[in-house]
Amino acid sequence: MLNTFMQSRLRGLVILALILVILPAFLGNPFHYELVTQMAIIAATVVGLNLLVGFAGQISLGHAGFFGLGAYFTGIATGTYGWSSVPALVVGAIVVGAIAWIVGRPILRLKGHYLSMATLAVGFIIAIILNNERALTGGPDGMPVPAFEIFGWELSAFGRYSLFGITIEGFQAWYIFASVVLLVAVWFALNLIESPIGRALRSVHGSEVAASVVGVNTAKYKSLVFVISAIYASLMGSLYAHFQGFITPAVASFEFSILFITMVVLGGMGSTFGVILGAVVLKLLPQVLADFQELEHVMFGLILMLTMIFMPKGLLPTLTAFVSKKMRKKAGGEA
Repeated sequence: MLNTFMQSRLRGLVILALILVILPAFLGNPFHYELVTQMAIIAATVVGLNLLVGFAGQISLGHAGFFGLGAYFTGIATGTYGWSSVPALVVGAIVVGAIAWIVGRPILRLKGHYLSMATLAVGFIIAIILNNERALTGGPDGMPVPAFEIFGWELSAFGRYSLFGITIEGFQAWYIFASVVLLVAVWFALNLIESPIGRALRSVHGSEVAASVVGVNTAKYKSLVFVISAIYASLMGSLYAHFQGFITPAVASFEFSILFITMVVLGGMGSTFGVILGAVVLKLLPQVLADFQELEHVMFGLILMLTMIFMPKGLLPTLTAFVSKKMRKKAGGEA
């Protein structure tokens, strides 16, 4: 018999899977598929970032740097040196994880705004390197990235494939692939959260001093979750590069880092499914507000500001609490 959390975790995954299965019925053209595929890849990225920010309580304002490193490592390895996509993706994640461990050991000793500034500096350094190393990265002009290839099978947004006897377009195949990746990313995060590592991270978030007193090696676990979140970013950056087919240093920019952290805060820090909702909202809002032209950014900021004022815990935790309160009132009234 599954315990209460396991039931809740399974329920959340099943609901997410059902949404991903049903969603194509509402997608009318390739642009819609491109948008939701980007959502899935970025949502998986912020699921990893949420482990660092929402559960360990450590801020990162340069996380797009790891996303960009993963994207460029794959682009250079496959495009310049002829590697296959999967080895490039895996080796890129290992390299980025090693970099995250090296830089994370000293900067995670910092706290508060000092930690924010340090992670911001890491992101800026990575973005500057990607801009300046023209021979490898193409500089500000960017570089093309070959189609994703696995076991000799090439996944291109412009291709056509047969799946279980059904012919699907390349953009539909990418949507399916990105959906599976998102589900795996969420499954791993949920399992990690309820493992001894996850309990250690929550204790660090609550109080580092108290965690140290009961024997938790806070430096070890902060470094570990920093590396895990960086690997998430690297893997998703690699997939993003293959999907887009072309990358520029903008993928490692400060704006991308702020977008990631805003998705976590907006959706609900510490809520795995909440940050997915945050990613969806922040990707959809510019499309919804496009008709307002000059007022688009003003309205975008106003909506975010009002959301944070009236839903300070994030979208999903607030909505969940509201529904639970209504249900308890209804149950009390019927009793």
